[in-house]
Amino acid sequence: MPATLLPPALSLTGLRFSYTARQPDVIVLDDLTVRAGERIFLRGASGSGKSTLLGLVAGILEPRDGEIEVLGQSMNALTASGRDAFRAARLGVIFQMFNLLPYLPVGENVTLPCRFSAERARRARAAGGLQVEARRLLQRLGLDADAVWSRRAASLSVGQQQRVAAARALMGRPGLILADEPTSALDADSRDAFIRLLRDECTASGAALLFVSHDGGLTGQFDRALDLKSINIVQSAETA
Repeated sequence: MPATLLPPALSLTGLRFSYTARQPDVIVLDDLTVRAGERIFLRGASGSGKSTLLGLVAGILEPRDGEIEVLGQSMNALTASGRDAFRAARLGVIFQMFNLLPYLPVGENVTLPCRFSAERARRARAAGGLQVEARRLLQRLGLDADAVWSRRAASLSVGQQQRVAAARALMGRPGLILADEPTSALDADSRDAFIRLLRDECTASGAALLFVSHDGGLTGQFDRALDLKSINIVQSAETA
């Protein structure tokens, strides 16, 4: 189905979030839409709420108020376990610290989403099989799949771990990729090459990409760039 006929990858309306009832809101966001297949760069300084916003989109956190719709599914309508299952099946998340299982081999880390989601496993099999798809993603992201497949994730360099984390997020062709400062430890050349590969792989699979970072120099590599302080009313008020 053409992307123009698909529901938005992400739609947020009237979003309000605070960590406790006695604390002020840290996210006050009236509207944000990411179209199907769109690649969005969201800039925000440290402490501006970028990771909190991704936690809300992923269903890890619950809003105090407002609606969150991801790939046509209302997250508000799901239980906590339902959000976990939806995240496992439909979302790919690249964490800032990668969150690989350090003592598992690289191959098992990459295919891990397919152990938690039959839907992801079916899509990976349709792409040629779990191992075939995992090795393709590793190669596509600049790793020698044969060389790293059986190595423990903890034995890899930071740059290699980052690519493994991206391959894991892309495994099984999820509809939305969430990337939380995934290039913060890389030099400029490695960073730009990684983003190009990630962007191209999302385009090939039809996935939308929401990439958050403090580095405004990355904006030219995305379809659209937003500044969190301009859309999060809390940040707008604090910087006015």
